[in-house]
Amino acid sequence: MIDINLQLFADTSDKTEKATPKKRQDLRKKGQVMQSRELPPNLILLIMFISMKILGKSLFTGCSAIFNIFLTQTSEYNLQDPNEIMRLASFVTLEIAKMVAPFFIIAILVGVLGTYVQIGFLFTTEVLKPKFSNLNPINGLKKLFSVRSAFELFKSIVKVILVGWVAWSSIQKEFTNMMKLMDLPVVSVAGYLVDTALNIAIKICFALLVVTAADYFFQWRRYEKDIRMSKQEIKEEYKQMEGNPEIKSRIKQKQREISIRRMLKEVPQADVVITNPTHYAVAIKYDAEKMSAPYVLAKGVDFMAKRIKEVAKEHNVHIVENVSLAQALYNSVDIGQPIPPELYKAAAEVLAFVYELEGRRPV
Repeated sequence: MIDINLQLFADTSDKTEKATPKKRQDLRKKGQVMQSRELPPNLILLIMFISMKILGKSLFTGCSAIFNIFLTQTSEYNLQDPNEIMRLASFVTLEIAKMVAPFFIIAILVGVLGTYVQIGFLFTTEVLKPKFSNLNPINGLKKLFSVRSAFELFKSIVKVILVGWVAWSSIQKEFTNMMKLMDLPVVSVAGYLVDTALNIAIKICFALLVVTAADYFFQWRRYEKDIRMSKQEIKEEYKQMEGNPEIKSRIKQKQREISIRRMLKEVPQADVVITNPTHYAVAIKYDAEKMSAPYVLAKGVDFMAKRIKEVAKEHNVHIVENVSLAQALYNSVDIGQPIPPELYKAAAEVLAFVYELEGRRPV
């Protein structure tokens, strides 16, 4: 007899449903979020090259100052004295730091922004935990021959072709200008070469952003497919959420809010609101052609009674004070139910009073 694990033959195609918000939140806590790792470095390169083009003069001035120190001012330092050497090194380091600091700050800001735009603020230690499944050679082979690996290979080939094409086409356009460099001074030649190189680099970065957009779309599609759920998983998750007291409380609160809004919408249809006068409020309606007895449209106590009275005033619904009737209606009749026979007489007296105020014929 041979034991066979039937799960190896299980059909995984039943995961056809989109991931629920709870599963997305759980995955986010574990650090499993959708992002393109291409976006931050490409943005950093693009912004850095643009910054170098904008701040090129200050960069050139800083480099010139440093070279000037070594070429003309070293005589001011006693290079036989270690303290003098340290003073010179400190001065040069400070000048280099001043020159590089803006680019360093820009790179950090752009890198953080590129990540934040994709996943927002996220801090988790889950990704630092060791996963022994990563040591499994079979899993490694699966990753090596997966669709993701094929896409990464294709993406790398496209990058090489794109960078080569952009660089070559840009250099071709500059052939005529390059022929004129022989008659220019060295400083002008260096400035032209640096400016041309930066322009080509910026064009390449813009071209790479196209690849980044395709990569972002692929990663999004892949992520959405990987986190799909089966209908059974959704049912199990719903059961777990139903068993959570916090979730239950939230659902009940939502249900109460919906019920209250629906009840307050019915108040303008009432004939009269009977009050106690501050603690209770009950709205009733009577239509002799459709109803055998008046029925309760809305009722409330304390704050809810106040809201019912406010809505009644806004819609010119009569408010009548009757302590005993208000309490009796509130305690004995549910919303949407007719009043009991023992309260007919008291309710009829109130309705007759309201009809008289409105000039209507009592029924």
